[in-house]
Amino acid sequence: MAVPSEDLVADHVLEFPGGYTRTTGPVIGRFLTELRDGRIVGVRTQEGRVLVPPLEYDPGTGDPVTGEWVEVGPSGTLAAWSWVHTPLPQHPLDRPFAWALIELDGADTCLVHAVDAGDPKTLRPGTRVRPRWSAERTGSITDIACFVPEVTRIVSPVRVPYKIRAGASLSRFLEGIRAGTFLGSRCSTCDKVYVPYRSSCPECGNAISGEVTLPDTGTVTTFAINNLPDPRAPQVPFVSAYILIDGADVPMIALLGDVPAHEVRQGMRVRAVWVPEEERTAGMGNIKWFAPTGEQDVEL
Repeated sequence: MAVPSEDLVADHVLEFPGGYTRTTGPVIGRFLTELRDGRIVGVRTQEGRVLVPPLEYDPGTGDPVTGEWVEVGPSGTLAAWSWVHTPLPQHPLDRPFAWALIELDGADTCLVHAVDAGDPKTLRPGTRVRPRWSAERTGSITDIACFVPEVTRIVSPVRVPYKIRAGASLSRFLEGIRAGTFLGSRCSTCDKVYVPYRSSCPECGNAISGEVTLPDTGTVTTFAINNLPDPRAPQVPFVSAYILIDGADVPMIALLGDVPAHEVRQGMRVRAVWVPEEERTAGMGNIKWFAPTGEQDVEL
């Protein structure tokens, strides 16, 4: 017998031009009727489980269901899903979506339906979803256009304007900053000098009455390199550092400038860079930043 050199292929289409009509029966018919009316129902088995979609027989035991109808959902919990990156023409959505197993509230089985999540990263086991109903309902599973995640997070702009009233110690310190000097306070008991100015010693608890004027130079004790923008910073990355003002016993935090971040080091000698005197106010903005003096490093 001769063997054909090529496969014989013919296209065939199975089609019912007028549509294929079938009866639904009392169980599926009730389910679809309820969908048309905007409700989702299941049927209870003899063991008490609620099947959604409903069946005429319990798939676990083979026993007929009880005929007791239970309204479920409409919200549910995502049990599993498969993401569709490129929808086909016959799919319910024209954009990427998920086919998902959804356990509706009050049901003991899962319903398969589309979830319009926008991004697969928003889905995880336990995600809460609820139906988006079609504008026109006819008694079909497509009466639920799809499910969508419930709103569980919102972004709220927060802006709380408030005023800070400086106390006597801070006011005195800021007066000195406006004048271009650092005012510290010396404890008469432990002899420690604090900058900014304090009215009581945090170490021994005694009141402080002695005032000390200190220079605007100091030493970097420790620092951090920051890679996020800050409107006060001279550039990015910028350096924030603890600076021990000469004559003080406690360092204060400030910005460093006029030096590459990778060249900053502990023990570096620095000096305050002031804004012009006519631009100064009673605030720390009078100091733009601290910059290296060029002096030899100090051993800490």
